[in-house]
Amino acid sequence: MLRVCIFGGGAIGGYLAAHLARAGRCEVSVVARGRTLDAIRRHGLRVTTANETFTVPVRATSDTRELGVQDYVFITLKAHQVDEALEQIAPLIGPRTTVLPPTTGIPYYFFHAFPGPFDGRQLPALDRDGRQWRAIPPAQVLGCVYWIGAHASAPGVIVQDGAKAGCPVGELDGSDSPRVRALSELLCASGIESKVNKDIRSAIWVKFVNSLAFNPVALLTQGTLGEMAEAGGVLNIVRAAMTEADAIAAQLGLAIGPAPDKRIALTIGASNHKMSMLQDLEAGRPLELEPLSRSIRALRDLKDVDTPVLDAVLAMAQLRAVTAAHALKTQEQHA
Repeated sequence: MLRVCIFGGGAIGGYLAAHLARAGRCEVSVVARGRTLDAIRRHGLRVTTANETFTVPVRATSDTRELGVQDYVFITLKAHQVDEALEQIAPLIGPRTTVLPPTTGIPYYFFHAFPGPFDGRQLPALDRDGRQWRAIPPAQVLGCVYWIGAHASAPGVIVQDGAKAGCPVGELDGSDSPRVRALSELLCASGIESKVNKDIRSAIWVKFVNSLAFNPVALLTQGTLGEMAEAGGVLNIVRAAMTEADAIAAQLGLAIGPAPDKRIALTIGASNHKMSMLQDLEAGRPLELEPLSRSIRALRDLKDVDTPVLDAVLAMAQLRAVTAAHALKTQEQHA
């Protein structure tokens, strides 16, 4: 039986782990800590979707040495948390392990097997000293995109916000390998739509730009997707940001896929959903602005493309993050 580890017990990690565990087609484990670890150990994972609520026991630990080498490892941490977790991730990875790192920003492996002059290009701005490249060799990576609108309403309790949940996966070279087919079949059998995408890099780009355009605006407006859609002019900013980012993709030779209007329409369909960055703001958690900013700067500089709207929105969002952190610190001091 395949061994699958979900490294991170938040909304996405918990959703994946619960569905995989319920299907019973693989040995599932979750690496978590603190209250989330305690909750999963005591009560299992509880998931609520539009159609059902279920609870399932899942093996959970904070010590990866207890788990050993896995067949598949999903790293569902925030992008800024991966570097500090590499030592803990290491015991899970053997020469045949397939790893699915997070894709909030542009991932470190983005130019591995790239069809063009940037093939093999490492991006120091995104992977300091090549640590992730060495610890998780790109040849052992599958690209994936989490189209799962969900939030953790409490530790170990996951609520799906949209009607659908998908996780396309793909080889960076576009091949139809046994490992990508096996993972796709495993996820589909667990109730998570997972097509093999032969251009997963473009799918990663679309998800990155979606986060880049929507998350900072959500942070500034503090609105749900539905509220953002109903407010006059807000989606114009999102559209302009997407257009600027896609201009970089065109210069790099990426096939971008759907136009911004279609991507916006698909996203706002989950009208009650709050973007992840707004969820983090409301929960007092660190925000993932820096990975987004570093990603767009690193790629923009390769082709010298101007991004005035993105620059302005990211600057305002960064200030919002700073003021929120100061307010939280003041609140804690007076508690």
